[in-house]
Amino acid sequence: MSDIEKIFQQMPSRYVSGKVDRELIYYFSIGADKWTVYIDPEKCEAKKGKLSNSADCIVKIEPKLFTDMVLRGKKPGMMDIARGKIKTNDQKLLLKMVQFFGIA
Repeated sequence: MSDIEKIFQQMPSRYVSGKVDRELIYYFSIGADKWTVYIDPEKCEAKKGKLSNSADCIVKIEPKLFTDMVLRGKKPGMMDIARGKIKTNDQKLLLKMVQFFGIA
């Protein structure tokens, strides 16, 4: 099992409930890996594949940067965004994931 798959399998157990007041859908494209994450006030569910055409937040990110951020605490910088290592349609929702999963 890849590090990316492990990260998404652990998401539901790391979720901090009560941080949102409506359902949100995140779509992650991480190299060849595609994941859809459903978040609501009570729970989080991560499923492999692109399962929604109406995600609230779309995140395209290089695999190494994603694993470095989640597993090693690397904070992405403006250059990561400028160089296209991270792309998103909603930067606010992307940043809120820190709250949803209790990431320091």
